[in-house]
Amino acid sequence: MNHQKPAAPAPGGSGFLRIRVDLSYDGGPFSGWAVQPGLRTVQGVLEEALELLVRRPVRVTVAGRTDAGVHARGQVVHLDLAEAEWLGLARGHEPDPAVAMLRRIRGALNRVLGNLHGAVEVHRIALAPEGFDARFSALWRRYSYRIADGPALWDPLERYFTLWHKSPLDVALLNEGASQLLGLQNFLAFCKPREGATTIRDLQRFEFARGEDGVIVATVQADAFCHNMVRALVGSALYVGEGVVEPGWLHERLLARKRDAKSVLAAPHPLVLEEVAYPADGRLLARAELTRAVRE
Repeated sequence: MNHQKPAAPAPGGSGFLRIRVDLSYDGGPFSGWAVQPGLRTVQGVLEEALELLVRRPVRVTVAGRTDAGVHARGQVVHLDLAEAEWLGLARGHEPDPAVAMLRRIRGALNRVLGNLHGAVEVHRIALAPEGFDARFSALWRRYSYRIADGPALWDPLERYFTLWHKSPLDVALLNEGASQLLGLQNFLAFCKPREGATTIRDLQRFEFARGEDGVIVATVQADAFCHNMVRALVGSALYVGEGVVEPGWLHERLLARKRDAKSVLAAPHPLVLEEVAYPADGRLLARAELTRAVRE
C-alpha cells in the first residue's frame, strides 16, 4: 500500500491534511485536558510534543474534554499538518508517515513528561477520512465509573481509579432511578452550564452493574456531555442507591432544572472516557455539520 499520497485535505480548502490521533492517559497528574496557563494539562503536553516534531505550534481538537483527575482509554483528537510536514515525518527506513509519527510522538512525549513517562500514550495515528472532525463528527461518548461500596471491597491497588464509598448501594435502585433520565433531555440540573451553550443532550445509557469482584461499574453514554455532567449524574444517583431518596427524585430534579445544595459531583478519579464512536466515513461531514448546527 502506498502511504505517501495523502487521502484528503482538511476541511475548508486550507491545503492541510487532517490527522486522527487515538490516545489514552492517566488523568491523575494533570489539571484536566484543556490548556491552562501555568498548569500541566494533557492537551498541553501533547501539543508540546507535537511542536518538537514539526517545529511549530500545533493545536489539537479533542473529542471530549475531561476534568482534572479524569482518565481516558479511548480519547480521540485531530490536528492539521501541511503535506510537506506529514511526508517529512517519514525518515530513514520507515516510509509510512503514520508509523513514523507514532514512533516519534512517543519519544517526544517521554521527553516532555519526564518522570511521568507513560501517563499519556498514543496508540494510533492515521490520515483522517474526508470530513472527519474529532469533536463534531462523534456519534457518542461512553464513560465508566467504578464504585467500591464498603470497606470489604476497598483494594489499595485500585484506589486511584475507584471510588471508596462507605455506605452499601442497591444496584436495582440505582438502575431504577437512572433509567428515568434516558433520552433527549435538558440536563441543566446535572451540569455546569457554559455561557451560550446548550444543556440539551441525548442520554443513551445510564446503568449500574456489580461485577464478579463486587465492585459496581456505572456506564454513562450520550451524544455529548455538558461540563461536569457525568460526575453530577453519578453523584446524584448515589443518594438513590443509599436509599436516602426515592428513585423518582432524579427525574424530579431533571424537570426542576436547577442546581442547589444537593447538586453533588462524584469524585473525578474513578471516571474514565472509554470510547468515542463515529459514523461510517461517508457520513462524517454530514454528522459534523448537524452537530455544529445543534451546538450553535
